[in-house]
Amino acid sequence: VKIWDVPKHLLTRNITTPKKELLGHARRVGLIEWHPTANNILFSSGYDYKIMIWNLDTVKAVISKPVKILDTHKDVVLSMSFNTDGSLLATACRDRKIRLIDPREGTILQVASYKSHRVNKVLFLGNMKKLFSTGTSRWNNRQIALWDQNDLSVPLLEEDLDGSSGLLFPFYDSDTHMLYIVGKGDGNIRYYEISHEKPYLNYLMEYRSPLPQKGIGMMPKRGLEVSACEIFRFYKLIPTKSLIEPISMIVPRRSESYQEDIYPLTTGTQPALTAQEWLNGVNKGPLLVSLRPGSAAVNSLPQILEPDPLMETTDLSQHEGQGGRMPLEDMQEPHEIEDSRKQLKVDEKLQKNGQMCLSNGFDIFQCPPPRTENELLQMFYRQQEEIRRLRELLKQRNVRIKQLELELRNHCMDTDDY
Repeated sequence: VKIWDVPKHLLTRNITTPKKELLGHARRVGLIEWHPTANNILFSSGYDYKIMIWNLDTVKAVISKPVKILDTHKDVVLSMSFNTDGSLLATACRDRKIRLIDPREGTILQVASYKSHRVNKVLFLGNMKKLFSTGTSRWNNRQIALWDQNDLSVPLLEEDLDGSSGLLFPFYDSDTHMLYIVGKGDGNIRYYEISHEKPYLNYLMEYRSPLPQKGIGMMPKRGLEVSACEIFRFYKLIPTKSLIEPISMIVPRRSESYQEDIYPLTTGTQPALTAQEWLNGVNKGPLLVSLRPGSAAVNSLPQILEPDPLMETTDLSQHEGQGGRMPLEDMQEPHEIEDSRKQLKVDEKLQKNGQMCLSNGFDIFQCPPPRTENELLQMFYRQQEEIRRLRELLKQRNVRIKQLELELRNHCMDTDDY
C-alpha cells in the first residue's frame, strides 16, 4: 500500500515518490478504507484473507508492521464499511457471509450466513443501526437486503431487482436518508428513502441512461453546489466514450435561498480523534460543519475577498430582497437614483485602475481560474446571479423612466393650462 500526498492546488507535475509505503500483506491488496473519525488510521485488506490496521502517525517513510491484524476471514474480503464513529466494522466475504467486527479487539460480534442471500457488498446506514447489503439470490437474481445491526440471523427486508449479472454498488447519504444503488454495466441508478419503520425501504425513482457505467464515484457533500439544491453527485466512468460524466441529483426548488431542510450539518474535514486516542479505546462521532455559503467552518469553497468600503456603501445589492429581486417602491425614491449614479462612477473608476469587481465582492483578477468542475459551476452560478440582477435593475430603471416621462408630460400640461 502506498500513500500519496496531493498538494492543495492539485497536481502541477508528476509525483513518482509516495509519502509512505506500507509493507505487510503477503499477497495483492484489494481494499483500503480510511477510518471515519480518527486521524491517520488506515484499514487494508488483501488476497491473504487478512485485514491490517495501520497507524500513519510516524515519521518513517516505510512502515512494515501494522498496529493490528484481523485474521478472522477464511476467504477474500469483498467489502468493508464503518459505522458513524468507527467503533464497528462490517465486512462482506467471498464465502457469502456478513461479519460484524470490533476492529480494536479483533473479535467477531455477529455473523450473517443467510443461505438465500449471497452477499457481495455491505454498507452501514449511518446511525440507524442497520446494515444494507447487495448480492445475488439462489436463482442468481440481483438482490438487496436490509439487516438489523443487533440481529443478523434473518434480514428485515429482502428484494430481488433483476436478472443482470453486474455487481450492485450501494451509496448512502446519512443527511437526507437517501440510498442510491448503482449497477456495474447498467445505465441506471435506483434511489430509495430509508425510514426507521416498516417498510424501511421506500423506492422513489430511477435515473436512466443508454450509456453503461464501468465504475462510479461520488463527490463529498462539502463539494456540492448548494445554490442549485444539489444533494448528491456521481462521477460515472463510461469506457465506450473514454470519459467521466458527472451526474447531479437536484431537488427542484423555486427559492434561491439556502435550504436548511436538505442541508443539515454534515461531516467536515477535520478528524475528531488522533490515531492514538482511537487505539486507546476512545469513540467519538465526526465533527460537523454547515454547508451554508460563507460559513467559517466550510473551507472547501474558493476564497471570496472582502468588498471595498466604497463599494459596500454604494452597492445596489444591499437593496435587494431575499430572492435577489429589487422592490419597486425602493427604486422610486430619488436618493436611490443618486446611489445608482454613484455606483456607475465607482465602476468607471475601477475600470480605469484595472480592478473591475463583481457586485458580490468576487475579484476575478486576484482569484485563480477554476481548476475543478465545482469551482467552475460556482463561478457560472455567480455570473448567472449577476446577469439576473442586472436585468432586474434594467427593468426597474425602464419603469422609472416611463414614470418620469409621465410626470413631465403632466407637468407640461398643467403649465399650459395656466
